[in-house]
Amino acid sequence: MTAGTLNEATPAEGQQLVQGGAMLVDVREQNEYDEIHAEGATLIPLSEFETRFAELPKDRPLVMICRSGARSDRAGQFLLQNGYSDVTNLKGGTMAWANDGLPTVKGGQ
Repeated sequence: MTAGTLNEATPAEGQQLVQGGAMLVDVREQNEYDEIHAEGATLIPLSEFETRFAELPKDRPLVMICRSGARSDRAGQFLLQNGYSDVTNLKGGTMAWANDGLPTVKGGQ
């Protein structure tokens, strides 16, 4: 079975996907997530990804996010190689999401 192609989305497109039912998955480390993250994001750090990716639904679109887009790209490619089909990488990551004024959670909020 060949892996599908990893989709890419801008922060605004990613937010539309999430509003339409996609799951937003943050693959940064806990301390980065605690500092700031996109509202509604589920944390599965890339360092734990190989052992935890099965927690993600295969029947729901997934939008992967990290700080700038590199780690989420790796996680997305991994998912495609492991039977997931509807996976999107958020270009620019959390930095772009926040810069575009999309909802975030900071610190202890």
